[in-house]
Amino acid sequence: MLEGAKLIGAGAATIALAGAAAGTGNVFSSSIHSVARNPSLAKQLFGYAISGFALTEAIASFASMMASPISFVLQ
Repeated sequence: MLEGAKLIGAGAATIALAGAAAGTGNVFSSSIHSVARNPSLAKQLFGYAISGFALTEAIASFASMMASPISFVLQ
């Protein structure tokens, strides 16, 4: 019973990785559209895109850090 609950919990924690992948795609898609509309702001928009990418990937890292203890530490 406990083993099944651990696997369900770890699986639920890794669902955030799919959200992070979609978020990363959204960040760079918006960046491309913005540069296409106003090419003179490309350098400034690139900095915003990298910031958005870093924040999105931080969520993925946090999800991985939560899934690992659920799977391996809780014995």
